[in-house]
Amino acid sequence: MHDLAPTNRGMPATFLHGFTQTANTWLPVLESLPIALAATLLDAPGHGSNTVGTKSLTEIADDIAKTMPEGMLVGYSMGARMALHAALIAPSRVKRLVLISGTGGIDDEQGRLARRQSDEALALQIEEIGVPAFIEQWLQLPMFSGLNDQTANIDERLRNTSKGLADSLRFAGTGTQQPLWDSMRQLSMPVLILAGAKDEKFVAQAQRMNALIPQSTLRIVENAGHTVHLEQPHVFGELMQEFVASDHGEK
Repeated sequence: MHDLAPTNRGMPATFLHGFTQTANTWLPVLESLPIALAATLLDAPGHGSNTVGTKSLTEIADDIAKTMPEGMLVGYSMGARMALHAALIAPSRVKRLVLISGTGGIDDEQGRLARRQSDEALALQIEEIGVPAFIEQWLQLPMFSGLNDQTANIDERLRNTSKGLADSLRFAGTGTQQPLWDSMRQLSMPVLILAGAKDEKFVAQAQRMNALIPQSTLRIVENAGHTVHLEQPHVFGELMQEFVASDHGEK
């Protein structure tokens, strides 16, 4: 994993971004947080300066565990899937876990196969049309309708390469993920689960995770879609402050 130098002082916290983003897309969010964090920002494989995207979720989780300082781990969407894997393989390093628009995976093999086929078609499209055209199409999806020109971080997304994004889908897409629902019961650290109220699919995923993870707190954020932290940064900051100050999770 490629990491940027830790920023600020306070609780160590490692941040994992979503598909087509980079580590830098966390910087505006960190600036608005009402808490001091020693933040480590990681570029996921195939993104930003981490150009090699041919790594599985298990390999990525192992890299995260070796790279992150012991402390809090925060992941959004693709990053939430990576964070969940890392917390399961290295629970002693992950003292607190924040999952934004995350999932435990697709339950059945047929569904995972269909998703891998869909992601392969998407990977081929990226390679065919190039990153600028793909990013324009990607951000037109309804799940990103809450983003504007500023919060979409288009310049950062355009730093990515067709090969990097395509490899990320092929090696670490949702279809490659073995379902982690049963494993979630093993998590013993406090976990904050966030989803946007407008993102019904991931609200359901969040509710399911909350029911399984012992020390989990579920917060559904109003007037937000998939990118909760970018659409409602002040609410996100308040929820992070509340979570860091709490002694443990709650149902």
